[in-house]
Amino acid sequence: MSAIGLGVPPIDQSLLPADIRTGSAQRKQTYEAALGFERSFIEELTKTMAATAQPSDDSSSTDDSGDGTSTDMGSDAATQSYMQMLPGTLADAMVANGGLGLARQLVPVEVTKS
Repeated sequence: MSAIGLGVPPIDQSLLPADIRTGSAQRKQTYEAALGFERSFIEELTKTMAATAQPSDDSSSTDDSGDGTSTDMGSDAATQSYMQMLPGTLADAMVANGGLGLARQLVPVEVTKS
């Protein structure tokens, strides 16, 4: 499956459902779009989670030494950059390893008529 333009990381073909692996190009494209949606959904969830895990900006962010230095570990530029990249990286890793199953729910098994 191609990951061009959708922001979906490369997926191990063995992790795809059998009916998607053997299905038509249109079905594969639909499933890839569903995976793109699942990735975006996971990224938004993890962004929200990361935002709520940030330390508050109150006076408790200074240490007790009295010198006014901050003990807030999220204040430097490198940490902020890392925190901004984390949700997308986590979403990529989850989707590349099969995701949460949301894409499978969006693209159900195709029923063949006998």
